[in-house]
Amino acid sequence: MKTPFTPKNSFILAAALLGACSATAADPMMSSWFTANTGKYARYYTSVANRTAGLAVTTWSGGQTSPTYAGVHEIDYSPNWVYIRNSGLASYVMGPSSNPNVPKNQGTATGAYRFPRGNVGVTSTAASKTLTPMGAIGKLVDGVSFYNTSDGYSYGTAHGADYSPPSASLGDGIWNRDALPNESVSFDYALNHAQPSGDYHSHANPIAVRYQLGDNVNYDSTSKNYAENTNTVVFKHSPIVGWANDGLPLYGPYGYSNPTNPASAVRRMISGYVLRDGQHGTTNLGLTGRTSLPTWAVTAQGRGPILLSSQYGPNTNSTYPLGHYSEDYDYLGDHNYTQGVTNGDATFYDLNQYNARWCITPEYTNGTWAYFESITSNGTSWYPYHIGRWFLDSPTGGSTTTTVMNSDTPLTLYFKGATNLQEVLSSPAVNAANGNVTLAWSALEGGSYQVTVSTNLTTWTTNLALTLTATNNTATATESGVAATNKVRFYRLARTSVATFDSTGY
Repeated sequence: MKTPFTPKNSFILAAALLGACSATAADPMMSSWFTANTGKYARYYTSVANRTAGLAVTTWSGGQTSPTYAGVHEIDYSPNWVYIRNSGLASYVMGPSSNPNVPKNQGTATGAYRFPRGNVGVTSTAASKTLTPMGAIGKLVDGVSFYNTSDGYSYGTAHGADYSPPSASLGDGIWNRDALPNESVSFDYALNHAQPSGDYHSHANPIAVRYQLGDNVNYDSTSKNYAENTNTVVFKHSPIVGWANDGLPLYGPYGYSNPTNPASAVRRMISGYVLRDGQHGTTNLGLTGRTSLPTWAVTAQGRGPILLSSQYGPNTNSTYPLGHYSEDYDYLGDHNYTQGVTNGDATFYDLNQYNARWCITPEYTNGTWAYFESITSNGTSWYPYHIGRWFLDSPTGGSTTTTVMNSDTPLTLYFKGATNLQEVLSSPAVNAANGNVTLAWSALEGGSYQVTVSTNLTTWTTNLALTLTATNNTATATESGVAATNKVRFYRLARTSVATFDSTGY
């Protein structure tokens, strides 16, 4: 490829680029994945002090003994499925966390993750929806898993307390602990943490990847904190931040105020869930105690609504405040409130019991069913966070094998990154004063590069001091003083080697 430029003298830049070609399919289920940092190592802060000092590492105890590349590194599709392969590690710096578990490459040599195509226009009409399980219920667009609202433990009435790690008992399964208030102490600054398996995941507002996507989030480079941008008077429609296992998109918190009018103002989408504090027709748990279940939990658990004394939860207090359990929330639609209209007491909400609505979005101009992240007006995560207790459509997606993927025909490669990165050279910068020519390109971290030069595209010179190893996902090299004496000059770039890395799943 030749790129002309015309500084003091005329030069032409030639580049030998590496990488796989990409298909031209425009399906958002393929184009929405965040692959900009595919050539970058995953990084981790091992302590608050190191975070403050900006000292991130590419290897860390219990997680990565050798570096590995962040995020999604392959996307394939067939008529019915989209497949991704990835490390499950974010490309922003993860950690630190008080959780003893640390992130670890989730790639496997025989594994992939897939999503069903074609569910955006219609959803399952089955009377019985599928409850979200423990573990990954979808993937954020950077490849990080997202989970449901539960931390896996619940109250034990006979035990007189919550069961919690490392207990072998998960509890009675009636008053189920909400992960956000119970596990947030172990969340990192991106509001994520890791499983014992090293699966780095999100239970609520994925604020760091939202920042990378430009979704109304601020980042303070000094404190290294993310914060919702609540001061603006004009919001941008949120991008797709993830995909659920039922093949429906998960957007950030902001959408069109009129779901079918893309010219309407963009604002925060309002959850249909409220605390059971006696307002909106809900039971006041502070007065009655935790002796009954909300309607949605009756359906989910197949018991109640009035519980036996052996099923009671603890009274609300400083140890078990309202919101401690998922069953502390009620859905407005179960109390004669209507979604999407201003009700008689001025109550309004956008999202149904699944945390979804039918709407037009920038990616789906004819409309789609879509989940939205739930936050309050001050940016705090709000129940049910990602999606409700059930999937809206059939969750046929999830982990699968590369054997299944490769047998799905016709299978088309959409994107392949990491070590298959296609390097891109920027236009060279020429210093007219000293004649220096500086080359810059997107690089594979840990990749070694050799720049060669020619004046005729026939003979190439390699004895330049332009050999380097990229320490991030960009690289530069400078040839000194040549612009003053050369009218035409060609440069060629070659990646000569790659440093040892954790290649599991690549």
